[in-house]
Amino acid sequence: MISIPPDSRDDEPVAARAHFLKVFLSQRSQMEALVNRRVGCRATSADLVQDLFLRFWRRPLVQVEELSTYLLRCAGNIAIDHLRSEGTRVRVNEGWQPDEPHSHGSEPQAALEAGNDLRHVEAALRALPERTRQIFLLNRIHGRKYAEIANAMGLSQSAVEKHMMRALDACKASLRDDEPRMPRKAP
Repeated sequence: MISIPPDSRDDEPVAARAHFLKVFLSQRSQMEALVNRRVGCRATSADLVQDLFLRFWRRPLVQVEELSTYLLRCAGNIAIDHLRSEGTRVRVNEGWQPDEPHSHGSEPQAALEAGNDLRHVEAALRALPERTRQIFLLNRIHGRKYAEIANAMGLSQSAVEKHMMRALDACKASLRDDEPRMPRKAP
């Protein structure tokens, strides 16, 4: 049951509040059903619809053409907002918890694999032509944009892009070559 908060505004017409209450109560079951379809929990949908009522009741009434349609739209939006906030909460909580209970035992192995990967990438970069390696380092290490590199080296931006593609392909290939020798565990 929706209870009317005691802080109702005296300056607003009582008829407008009564009309809102009548329309809201007539649409309540439809709003709860809509929210329930999206959220999947009756209790949560009832809470969200109650929150929606309180939001509208506490603020000055706004004239809309079709209040019932507007309320249904708002109910759908509040369900979406709830799902977004739940998704964010889940992602944050997952970030604080280890993926596996034995994650501490795999840290040395992960560090060893990362070190091997780094050595392979460094070797691949050393094997690149000087200009390609220099363009790669200017972009990835020093943060220069392709246009800046092109101007500084007297090249076209397209040539810089091609050098970068070669360098990135060499880095990827060095990691692919390492995979058969160092089997990785599936996540």
